[in-house]
Amino acid sequence: QVQLVESGGGLVQAGDSLRLTCTASGRSFSSVAMGWFRQGPGKEREFVASIIWNGGDTFYSDSVKGRFTISRDNAKNTVYLQMNSLKPEDTAVYYCAARTLRWSSRSSYDYNYWGQGTQVTVSS
Repeated sequence: QVQLVESGGGLVQAGDSLRLTCTASGRSFSSVAMGWFRQGPGKEREFVASIIWNGGDTFYSDSVKGRFTISRDNAKNTVYLQMNSLKPEDTAVYYCAARTLRWSSRSSYDYNYWGQGTQVTVSS
């Protein structure tokens, strides 16, 4: 079992930055891949970013590439999502997810554990 708790969401203006944090407990964090997904109003959940077990490779959706950075600190059982140059279309509930394999995926179906989500609202 892996328990995930996200934090760091909030209300910001376009162009601002936020850093989301996801802290894990339970199963060995250093052996799992992690991902961030989001679900905007009236939209389906979509992939944002992912990182493999040791942080050696990262992946991004086209919509956030160059603006968002995913990273992890296995000593702290934590994964981060640094979000810069935020846009109103980034408004969504952001979810942290864990996959019980070392290699990450863009598909939400490949993740086994999910956090409760944190709201990010970007005003224009």
